[in-house]
Amino acid sequence: MKKILSLALLAFMAIGAQADEAKDSVKSNKPVFTIVKQNPITSVKDQNRSGTCWDYSTLSFFEAEILKATGKDMDLCESFVANKTYMERAIQVVRYHGDCQFSQGGSAEDVLATLKTHGICPENAMPFPGSLYGDSLNNFNEFFSLLEPYVAAVSKSTAKKISNQWKVGMQGILDAYLGKCPEEFTYEGKKYTPKTFVQSLGINLDDYVSITSYTHHPFYSAFAVEVQDNWRFPLSYNLPIDEMMQVIDNAIEQGYTVAWGGDVSEEGFTRQGLAYAIDTKATESLAGSDMARWLKMTAAKKKNLIDSLGCTVPEIVPTQELRQERFDNWELTDDHGMLIYGTAKDQNGREYYLVKNSWGETGDYKGTWYMTKAFIAANTMDYLVNKNAIPKQIRKKLGI
Repeated sequence: MKKILSLALLAFMAIGAQADEAKDSVKSNKPVFTIVKQNPITSVKDQNRSGTCWDYSTLSFFEAEILKATGKDMDLCESFVANKTYMERAIQVVRYHGDCQFSQGGSAEDVLATLKTHGICPENAMPFPGSLYGDSLNNFNEFFSLLEPYVAAVSKSTAKKISNQWKVGMQGILDAYLGKCPEEFTYEGKKYTPKTFVQSLGINLDDYVSITSYTHHPFYSAFAVEVQDNWRFPLSYNLPIDEMMQVIDNAIEQGYTVAWGGDVSEEGFTRQGLAYAIDTKATESLAGSDMARWLKMTAAKKKNLIDSLGCTVPEIVPTQELRQERFDNWELTDDHGMLIYGTAKDQNGREYYLVKNSWGETGDYKGTWYMTKAFIAANTMDYLVNKNAIPKQIRKKLGI
């Protein structure tokens, strides 16, 4: 019995030592950042339980544009954009008799189109998110459980003719959960309509262009990126991967921000505020295992390994071919929108972007994510940027 107890004690001590070693490894490999460039942005917001990252990230982008142009710290209203966008998307779905997608998601173009067509209002001109149904922030669970079947019922109707009353009902649901969009409001003692308000913001809405990078369309041409939430079919300029990244770097250096849309479903994107383009083969070899064992590891074990490697985790070298392959096989998706606003380096010299998220002040960096340049190069779907932030030689190639 004593022998068994002694063996158990030794095993327990070994496990404890391994745990301490893992903790020490995580601590020693935690990145220490030096900020290279940090452009002014507005406060971090929280989309909470709503699929509106496209709304929050792009309005953050325009708030940063206003801040750069005028010095004014604005808080623009996401609910206004969502109200207008969901109605317009429903109209398209009905026109297509339901043969396209209606969902919570969207793109930067939805925000730009709303500003151009309808204008905008400040946050306090509409009810605070979630307040109309007794929540402290957005929660679209009940909202979309009503909205999606409503749109489906109209768009899939077998009637030979439908009336316009479905729009009245649709608007009622939108207003009940998001609030009515004001026709007029007062801001800083002056009366505005949404259209006159957007005209007062000090930015030119014709200055914004979308950039992407794929080989199934010619470089330096423009095309509509083939993803479901790109339902307005806006055109993105197609650049080689190196030039796509040059635009981001030049924008940051010149004091601009970038409304980024891309894939955060990768294992290297953490909830702690970091994102690495992990080289899976190199990482699994560091675990002392073969690929078969790596693939069988649980997500938690993979996460523990990645966390222990920290800023020393091996990364892939993103290539044009890899981007195209991942796009075509559905690995590269457009599942999140964020705001790139600066650059940094860690203690090993690895380069990162400072990226504002819309999940509140979460993670180790209170709502900012440090995403490596490799991660952005590999996982960008497209992004919105001020055309004046694009290097002159690239603008010339694009004809803008």
